Amino acid sequence: MKLDPTRVTELASNLLHTLSSIKAVSNGNRHVRLVAVSKLKPASDILALASKPSTDNTDHETSHLPHLHFGENYTQELLHKAEILPRHIRWHFIGALQTNKCKQLAENIPNLWAVESVDAAKKADALEKGRKALKEKSPNTEPVRVFVQVNTSGEDSKSGVEPDATYDLAKHIVEECPHLKLQGLMTIGAIARSQAAKEGELNEDFVTLKKVRDQVARDLSWEASKLELSMGMSADYEDAIRQGSDEIRIGTSIFGSRPPKKVATDEKHDEESNKEGEPK
Repeated sequence: MKLDPTRVTELASNLLHTLSSIKAVSNGNRHVRLVAVSKLKPASDILALASKPSTDNTDHETSHLPHLHFGENYTQELLHKAEILPRHIRWHFIGALQTNKCKQLAENIPNLWAVESVDAAKKADALEKGRKALKEKSPNTEPVRVFVQVNTSGEDSKSGVEPDATYDLAKHIVEECPHLKLQGLMTIGAIARSQAAKEGELNEDFVTLKKVRDQVARDLSWEASKLELSMGMSADYEDAIRQGSDEIRIGTSIFGSRPPKKVATDEKHDEESNKEGEPK
């Protein structure tokens, strides 16, 4: 796969700017994982950031490469990219999760690092089944890390388990899914609350997720720090970090604006399933 040196430099510069901003907001006191959201972007863009710079091009703009964590929203797109891109990439599935795609994701992508949109026991069970099948073929396969997605805003348009049902799902993953690892909780907050937070107010969605995390940790008899918080995107990641996020998901600031959404069979199925009210 041929890389355009100009595009490599542009992407590396964008990534460096984002990483510098994260470090400034966190005061450099703790690590915040950056998931570069690469949906609808060409595989060459991902390879540009996931490749180690050549020895004759280790300048300031590329010294932070390779970047490893990338997020995808659509099953077929992720399956394709995972097949043609290097195995050292750590993939995160962050999109609407359909039960009938879970086994396929967990079984066919050995370097699937995390699934961040688990909101039902049956989806966890399907991921468990897929990862178990892969481990039987490849014993060194790592568990898939999962984040329980919590609907902190109460919006019908948002996926996620209700806050008061989070513990039951977390407990199910811990006790019934040995090939999964409960990594933490995730939320996608309401845009209005993100805008309010920019004006100096606390983001209520982030406050809620942190409270839910603390309660779930107590109920599991875990230290709160054992459960990560995945919250914050391009519009609100700085506030998310200030409120304790361990991971943020940023796309356009790194890759630029995206093309119109593909009308692919897989994506269309995802949308129709959501509209039909598939149990979460």
